[in-house]
Amino acid sequence: MDLNTKLAILDRIYKIYNDFAKGLDIACKRYCAHCCTYNVTMTTIEGYKIALYLESNGQSDLYAKVRKATSQKRFQPKVSTNRLAELCEQGKDVPDEDSGINRGACPLLTDNECPIYPVRPFGCRCFVSRIGCMERGYAEIDPFVLTVNDLLLQYIEHVDKDGYFGNLTDVLLFVQSQVKIKSYRKETLKTADTVMIKNQPIKAILLPPEHKVKVKPILHALQSIKISKTHI
Repeated sequence: MDLNTKLAILDRIYKIYNDFAKGLDIACKRYCAHCCTYNVTMTTIEGYKIALYLESNGQSDLYAKVRKATSQKRFQPKVSTNRLAELCEQGKDVPDEDSGINRGACPLLTDNECPIYPVRPFGCRCFVSRIGCMERGYAEIDPFVLTVNDLLLQYIEHVDKDGYFGNLTDVLLFVQSQVKIKSYRKETLKTADTVMIKNQPIKAILLPPEHKVKVKPILHALQSIKISKTHI
């Protein structure tokens, strides 16, 4: 699947979630940046979309802020969402993840605003708390919303199954590399680096029994995505 097709499908997935989120009771609002940390993860197709946005909007200077953030300890996943679902479905042990990393601010954040907001990755889009986490110190997300979030994360990874998954900082520096991004465009990239992990196709979708009926419209919308030649 070529990159333009992947980008078009990604846009459709984002729209499905935007439509879903319109009906949610969300406390998140402008300048609320408590969840905007450097521990956000994303796929390479999302990073590529951000790279195109930075270049077209003359914001490539933001890479300097991202590169500076490499000195900070950040969450670097050991297992992707689809691999996690597969391991759980098989009843196998899941690798331990380091969840005790400090929540420093996202390197892109500017005056509590996101300079890439229109193209922010799904890992940011799905931060939809029912309460103001700045006041409470934590987020509160409806369990069904978490199910929808996991489902869309699986589909985004599946679309980019030939790509990679990692921390926002690592992915953005990857897509900035002309050598690596050239191989990614040609689908000839065999390995990214030691801090990113290979994406996986969907082999198992894990849905809580209580959400299987309620999630059907979202699942149907995802399975019905079709891209016309005008979008490629």
